This record gives sequence, structure tokens and C-alpha cells, in this order.
Amino acid sequence: MADDHARPQRPGLPAKACDILPDTVRGDDVALVAENMERILASQSNLLAQEDQALLAKEEMRGVRMLLELGKPELALQADRIHSTVIVFGGTQIVERTAAERRLSEARRAAAAAPTDRRAAREVERSQRLLEHAHYYDSARQFATLVSIDNQCEKQRDYVVITGGGPGIMEAANRGAFDVGCKSIGLNIKLPAEQQPNPFITPELCFQFKYFALRKFHFILRAKAVVLFPGGFGTLDEMFETLTLRQTHRMQPVPIILFGSGYWSRIIDFQFLADSGVIADEHLDLFTYAETPEEAWQQILDFHAQHRGRDS
Repeated sequence: MADDHARPQRPGLPAKACDILPDTVRGDDVALVAENMERILASQSNLLAQEDQALLAKEEMRGVRMLLELGKPELALQADRIHSTVIVFGGTQIVERTAAERRLSEARRAAAAAPTDRRAAREVERSQRLLEHAHYYDSARQFATLVSIDNQCEKQRDYVVITGGGPGIMEAANRGAFDVGCKSIGLNIKLPAEQQPNPFITPELCFQFKYFALRKFHFILRAKAVVLFPGGFGTLDEMFETLTLRQTHRMQPVPIILFGSGYWSRIIDFQFLADSGVIADEHLDLFTYAETPEEAWQQILDFHAQHRGRDS
């Protein structure tokens, strides 16, 4: 009975210790070796690590991806000699007047076709408000032109407009720089509803981010001013983060300008925060209001002139 279970002997090879071992010397099979070589060259493990997209997408590689998002824009901005920036934040829904008028017209047609639809009636109201806000698009565009036109002539570029790269106010600011042949930066981000870059960003300065944190870091790193036009949750997030960084002295001194006091004073009662004791009275000095592009630009110039005087 013992002989029935004995492993067969293979000429020139030791006895099998495992059922998966072959019965032949595979290295002598030329076709098999050639096939294996093809598999080696096609194997993902044979890729250079930086070319292995599947590897970089793994959860364990998050730190590497974050490091890449830190380094890629930094190297590009250095190569373009961009020394300082002016951040323009604002809502994606605030568009130029012709687009706002078109949206309102479409909303009115939809409401007329469904007179009992409350959502259609609500869309008319919202579209009307957005049309009233369209002048902010024009102001953001004009502001970016003022900032850009006199500050990109030297070897070192200063006050380069930087936005989130999307539509609305961001588009307007990039467009203002584009109007006068100047460079501007767009820090776009991948979202579930894909946000396409607006067409006015300098192509080699349009960056795509996965991580909000790294995107915000690049916004702040070279900033010499932050100008906030009316917007929604994203704009509020950016405003409060900037105010917090200035309040806690974790970023360089910069003017923080809220464009359109009528909008901002209704959205947030800053005085109530101070009266309630949750912020100090001096924290109200961290920001100012502006009503025109010229006023916002002059505030930036005055702020830095004062700080140069103190430093000297």
C-alpha cells in the first residue's frame, strides 16, 4: 500500500515536495521562456514607480500624492518667476450679464409653462437675484486687469491673480488678466460634479488638485492680498480660513478685502461676534470692505506701503 502513494521520480530532478511543482525542466522550453519574458515586460511591477498609476492611486500612497500636489505647482511657479499673488475668491453662480439674462429668460419660460410649480417660480426669483449680482462679475474682471497690467513687466512677477480656476467670479478674474495679455493662475479641483477650468487661465499655470488642503496651501503661500467677492459655502470657507490664519498669525500679513459691503454685512454680522465676546474687537480690523475695483486695488497698495514703512 505504501508504494501506491509514493511520488513518481523525475529524471534529473529531486522528488516532488509539492503538488504544484512541474514534472519537466521548464527552463529548457524556449517557447515557455519567451512567453515568460513577454509577461515580465508587460508586468505592472516592471514599471518605474513614478509611472505606475495603479500604485499611485492606492490608499497607502496618499502621502506621495500629497507631496506631488505640493511640489508640482511650486516648481512651475518658480520657473515662471512668480513671486507674489493676489487671491480672488467668489461664487461660481455669479456670471456675466448676458449669461444671467439668458438664465432668467429660461426660468421665466419654464415658470410660464408650469404655473403651479413652486420650484419653477423659485428659480425665477433666484435668477433675478443673480442678474442683480452680475455687476460683481464685471468688477472682478476689471479688478484683475488693474492688478495685472503693471506688475508683470519685470524679471520677477508680482501680484499675479490666482483663482480657484472655475466659472463665475473666478472666470472673471482670470479673464481680466487675459484681457491685457497677463498671466494668471487657476487652482482647479476634482469634484463629483466635474469642474472644468475656465478658458482664461494661463495654460501652464492651470493646476488640478485632489486635496483641498494642498490647494489652500498654494493659495496662501505667495499671497499679498485676498479679495472676496460674493459667493456661497466655498467662498465662506475660504474667507473664514484666511481670517483664522491671520487671527492666529499663521500666515503673512495681507489685506483681506470683502467686496460689496451690502452683501457681506447681511451674510455675517461681524460686529455681533465681537459684541458677544467670541472674537476680540481688534479682529474686526483684519478685514476691510471695498465697493469698486479701484478702491480694492488702492487698499492693497496702501497696506503694503505701510508695512514697508514699518519694516524699514
